[in-house]
Amino acid sequence: MIDRRIVVHQIHPKAGLTAEVKHNWCFLEGLRFNKRREVHKFILSRKKSGVCYSWLPNPEIASNAFTLGTAAVLPFYTLMVAAPKAELTKKTMRSSIPYVVFGLLYAYLLYLSWTPETIRLMFASKYWLPELPGIAKMFSGEMTLASAWIHLLVVDLFAARQIYQDGLEKEIETRHSVSMCLLFCPIGILSHLITKTLTRLAEKYTEQ
Repeated sequence: MIDRRIVVHQIHPKAGLTAEVKHNWCFLEGLRFNKRREVHKFILSRKKSGVCYSWLPNPEIASNAFTLGTAAVLPFYTLMVAAPKAELTKKTMRSSIPYVVFGLLYAYLLYLSWTPETIRLMFASKYWLPELPGIAKMFSGEMTLASAWIHLLVVDLFAARQIYQDGLEKEIETRHSVSMCLLFCPIGILSHLITKTLTRLAEKYTEQ
């Protein structure tokens, strides 16, 4: 007599239920099925649960936030540079909705990147002032770096909007300054101040 035992594990459609099926093959007795159901507890775990795990700090969240944040600000800069006097641009730049969305995103990333030693790294010196090594260590994590990038994008866009609106009010060219704010915000602000000064001098010279 030849006895062949084949054990097959079947997964029940409902999470946590498995069935173990044993096929006992015997030439004298034929094929026999011995099915034993084993019920395992379904444990919701941070590491194994796709729902919970997706809300934990990880490189994928940081990478997506970095990419989406960068792409999201480009349409606003495009409108201010390509069509500064268009009604669509004026209406869009008056809205505060983008800053609310970016603010919520930043707060979420900040929450994910926060650790017990964040405060210690921010105020590492005996005078409760930031020190470069501590800040460098704090920004070594991708989640913290992504939150800092969103922070910069929001501040740069806000500065660009202020320059754009000031240019509309005073009829000053702002496209070059707005463009600089995208990557070099302090230089963009300086460029706008220089443009304002030169425009005023040119107007005075013209009046004389």
